[in-house]
Amino acid sequence: MQVLISYHSDYGNTRKMAEAIAAGYKVADGAAVIDLRLVEMTGLDDLTQADVIILGTPVHMGSMAWPLKKLIDEAGKLWMEGALEGKVGGVFATGGGFGGAGGGIEQTLVSLHSNFLEHGMIVVGFPKSLPGYADGGLQWGPCGRSGNHEGMPAGLSDGSLVAARSYGAHIAEVAARLID
Repeated sequence: MQVLISYHSDYGNTRKMAEAIAAGYKVADGAAVIDLRLVEMTGLDDLTQADVIILGTPVHMGSMAWPLKKLIDEAGKLWMEGALEGKVGGVFATGGGFGGAGGGIEQTLVSLHSNFLEHGMIVVGFPKSLPGYADGGLQWGPCGRSGNHEGMPAGLSDGSLVAARSYGAHIAEVAARLID
């Protein structure tokens, strides 16, 4: 199974979550080939070659970071070709802004889901029964609160990283059932 985990990270928090998702995936599927890379280094060929695509972003003003949005916009040509139909997708985000989840994490995750659904992908959510959900999850995917009460960078909680690892394992299990 070819797995692409592509992310943008400003302060290293989104990278830490991406690494935790990769670790969880690898535990659940030791044979998976995981390509963990910055979104700035991700091209359309990377998307088409992957069986599973997991995208992550920090929240910027209530939305995804522009490098990720740029990749999504460029992937419009893949939508025209139906090149991503049937692939498995997952999303995650970090947010340091004000508010309990971090200044727009939920709408950022929903927006990412929407893009995957436009492509005809099978999107994997984050069930509340998984480890870490209470500390770092929403039904849309794992999320990491990365800021303090003043909105400044503060790092991730251990619970967010547990959520990310369990989400990676969950996507691996779902993908194994769907992709032969």
